[in-house]
Amino acid sequence: MNYNQSFDIASLQNAYAAGQITPEAVIDECYRRIQRVGDDGIFLHLVDQQSAIGEAKNLGPFNSADKALWGIPFAIKDNIDAAGTPTTAGCPGFAYEASEDAVVVKRLRDAGAILIGKTNLDQFAAGLVGLRTPYAVPKNALDPDMIPGGSSSGSALAVAHGMVTFALGTDTAGSGRVPAALNSIVGLKPSLGAISNTGVVPACRTLDTVSVFAMTVEDAYTVFQISACVDEHDAYSRAISAPPLGLPPPELIIGVPHGFSREFYGDQLQAGSFDRTLNEIAHMGGKIVEIDFSSFYDIAQLLYDGAWLAERYAVIEPMLKNQADEIYPLTRQIIAAAENLCAVDVFRDFYRLQELKKPAFKALEGIDMLCVPSIPTYFTVADVEADALGPNSKLGTYTNFVNLMDMCGITVPVSPREDGRPGSVTLLAVAGRDVQIAGFASALQQQCQAPMGATAWRLPAMRTKARQPAADEIALVVAGAHMSGLALNKELTRLGGRYLYSSRTKDSYRLYKLAGDPPYRPGLVYADTGKAIQIEVWALPGKAFGDFIQGIPSPLGIGTVILENGEQLKGFICEQRGLKDAVDITSFKGWRAYLESLSAS
Repeated sequence: MNYNQSFDIASLQNAYAAGQITPEAVIDECYRRIQRVGDDGIFLHLVDQQSAIGEAKNLGPFNSADKALWGIPFAIKDNIDAAGTPTTAGCPGFAYEASEDAVVVKRLRDAGAILIGKTNLDQFAAGLVGLRTPYAVPKNALDPDMIPGGSSSGSALAVAHGMVTFALGTDTAGSGRVPAALNSIVGLKPSLGAISNTGVVPACRTLDTVSVFAMTVEDAYTVFQISACVDEHDAYSRAISAPPLGLPPPELIIGVPHGFSREFYGDQLQAGSFDRTLNEIAHMGGKIVEIDFSSFYDIAQLLYDGAWLAERYAVIEPMLKNQADEIYPLTRQIIAAAENLCAVDVFRDFYRLQELKKPAFKALEGIDMLCVPSIPTYFTVADVEADALGPNSKLGTYTNFVNLMDMCGITVPVSPREDGRPGSVTLLAVAGRDVQIAGFASALQQQCQAPMGATAWRLPAMRTKARQPAADEIALVVAGAHMSGLALNKELTRLGGRYLYSSRTKDSYRLYKLAGDPPYRPGLVYADTGKAIQIEVWALPGKAFGDFIQGIPSPLGIGTVILENGEQLKGFICEQRGLKDAVDITSFKGWRAYLESLSAS
């Protein structure tokens, strides 16, 4: 096989389909790359090479329809179980041999993915630097003087070096995002409960989620789709929609921290990189809205100062009491501080979190997603050796609040900084909007064309551009204030609505501005003489459709709208009686164009 072969899913599947390579050859190449890089700190356990090849041989004929990850190599963080292999959570004294796969690992293997090994981490997933390990310390894939990021250090590095297609990490405080930013790859942190934690050693059980590292947003989201499920054995599991990935809507409202409150700890290159990315987003149709970020920063501070430290203590309490010397000294110091807490402290933190959530969620009203720097600045290994706690705390500036607020997130590489270090931003949204932020992240990755980890691979073109609703969704035509970026679009998005595509009606419609107070509403009416009117098609979860139509005021209603290609979809229409005192604006051929004419006058 070509030893420069990209391991992204599309490239491998195209080569498999054409008969150019075999999964056995790909597995051989995985181990060759591991040996070539020669970083003993990345993997803590490798699957026997011949066993992995045997698994590849047993896949049967290539069939990506039945097995979406047929022949795709992957790795997992060593706090996630794989049958017959040790799980250490980064602590030799904690090690045990797993009797079965974690639920998420089984789902990936059932989809045809082949496990290569288990990766290093900050012990017990307690850290963002990637250096808190009794094993060999892994090296940043791009610059060995820089920290690799943690706690999912090994998983991020295995992907960044092109050793595997994707790797699983975990994320409580940013462990699935910080290492991605530091190594120029994608880190997808799902909504809490979307991926089962059965078979995963907890850090903070109420805040933990399995995360996904990949070279492309599309690959990370594909793995998320396959992994997401409701697990009756996981008390925190819940149904989170994972429909096909599509294009972002034409207009998005992107919330960012106020310029004066952005924290980069004096790193002007990082500040400049973020500003340039916001300019890229604006060129893509994103409307940048600055918001007060003080409550988000305050929430972030809670994570290591009280109640959730006690939750970490609960996981390793037996070891702290009986085998304390086997715990990494700094990890022991940090977590053992919970011994000074009492139940009253915990409840006070719960109350404080709830108080801080009020203004934070208020700031999120009216925006589609947040965009924040993935990390505020870079730190060297020497920086962390000189100050073991300060850099770790600073790295959590834009990550620590996310799981406490039950948000989903995705870290995406963007154009490099002026000094050549990786650029990266993280997109965040309320729980359940995983597909929306992934769609925009994919478009942003295509826009910026950032390097893919430490490889010379070229970013493949986005292949997923879903235009059809999923089986549990209803396609809905919107022609007015429910369109992207307009006043009532939030009525769709708060119910899980997602953009499919833009189009036009058949040239037999007239458009009216209805009488009444703002927000102004249009009326779309079928007529013998009319024009093709610009519309957007959105997908709305079927279970939410009833709630949505209950809020539609007379004279509007839901009927059948005929598109220019003859397709007939449900959508907004107006009754004839609603045209009294209405203004005919058909000549504008769309509501957005009409609104633009008002702002220009």
